[in-house]
Amino acid sequence: MTDAWNAATDGGMASGPVIRALAITISNRASAGVYEDKSGPVLAGLLAEAGCAVDSLVVPDGDPVEQALRDGVASGYRVIVTTGGTGLTPGDRTPEMTRRVIDREIPGISESIRAAGVAAGIPSAMLSRGLAGLAGDVLIVNLPGSSGGVKDGMTVLTQVLAHAVDQAQGGDHPRSE
Repeated sequence: MTDAWNAATDGGMASGPVIRALAITISNRASAGVYEDKSGPVLAGLLAEAGCAVDSLVVPDGDPVEQALRDGVASGYRVIVTTGGTGLTPGDRTPEMTRRVIDREIPGISESIRAAGVAAGIPSAMLSRGLAGLAGDVLIVNLPGSSGGVKDGMTVLTQVLAHAVDQAQGGDHPRSE
């Protein structure tokens, strides 16, 4: 097992943060300074609680998302989680940019995040078009742009985060003795 899996199974902090994570806020207005990014700091905090060493950035939607994802993959992050740009407006293009970067989709993560939101009484959660997948061995997950959507999505993602990273790195499935 890798350090990521060991950290997750002993409370998340085996010997300090072991998973390098990048939290990307996708917002045209926040990136332009029109208003403060609220969901990004929530995302970064939840990733840190999950045992990650976290860096953050804010970019506008569209091509800058693709570039930020590619830069994150090239920089050696193990996990990149985005917040924003997953809705139905014409400007929401995060899933399209993510699809350009990932090699293999992991639909179960996105489906579970949407289902959890709907089960929690938020019917609009089913409208999120967020994706999850691997770019090489880097896990990329799109979350909604609201703080509540980030909290709900991270509740789901945290349950499998270390195991998914371990698997992407070639780890074996844990075995019951």
